[in-house]
Amino acid sequence: MAKDHANIELLKQLETYLDKNDFANASVLFSKGFVWHFFNSQLPNIQGDYVGADGLQTFFEKLAVVTGGTFHVETVAVIPIGNELVVTHVQDSMTLKGQPIKLDAVVVWRIVDGCIAEAWDIPAIHTLHTPQPPMATAA
Repeated sequence: MAKDHANIELLKQLETYLDKNDFANASVLFSKGFVWHFFNSQLPNIQGDYVGADGLQTFFEKLAVVTGGTFHVETVAVIPIGNELVVTHVQDSMTLKGQPIKLDAVVVWRIVDGCIAEAWDIPAIHTLHTPQPPMATAA
């Protein structure tokens, strides 16, 4: 069985910590100057840069408030690019302004010397997946 790329293994460790909201212990995975960049003009109160594991925790806390704690991420694909970058395609689901939504996003991770140095979270805000209404049944 082939072993995953080392950077993918690192991101799997991060996912485990984040699933448990264990940001304090996740800090060992980040470089000293880690920055999380979030781009979303539809959420101007959250858009911006967050520094360190504490900053990442602040980002997810703000997101939880805006979504009423409904935010969930499902990984679709993970692609290592050389020894420094990993691109993840994810689908985010949440309730926003009373409406359930699902959208695609890309997170580009930069990993240096075995630590996460930087990440760019870029959601596709103009092409949402909307739930389909149930089909009418013939009488």
